[in-house]
Amino acid sequence: MTRVPSLKARALRYLSSRDYSRKELARKLLRFVEDGDDLGDLLAWLEAQGFLSDTRFAESLVRRRMGRYGNSRIKQELRNHQVTDALPDDAMQELIDNEAARAYEVWERKFGELATDQKERARQMRFLQQRGFSSEVIRKIMTKGKG
Repeated sequence: MTRVPSLKARALRYLSSRDYSRKELARKLLRFVEDGDDLGDLLAWLEAQGFLSDTRFAESLVRRRMGRYGNSRIKQELRNHQVTDALPDDAMQELIDNEAARAYEVWERKFGELATDQKERARQMRFLQQRGFSSEVIRKIMTKGKG
């Protein structure tokens, strides 16, 4: 007979591989809740013990996404995980301050040179826009090359 791991064991196993937001971990664990399990209490205990932290998750998500995406895309993902307020002000300010440099790096990796015709220019702009970079930053890159 195989032993079914407890809800707490599952949560700790998930958290040992990477950080999760409270919402995301709750969603993953919900299907394993049985009679007598209190998911809310478990999540509160995990937070109290420092195993679960929305702040740590938000910082981790930003670090993972910064090299590929713009501020609006990262902020949307934080909103989807309901951790927008968990991101410290200095981390949010860093995102804002270096968006142009990040956009230029993404553009440089993908294209490397300014478009010579309108169709290619529109394609490059759409690419950066889909990545979540602001219109102002995209305009700077498309006119000067370096943000």
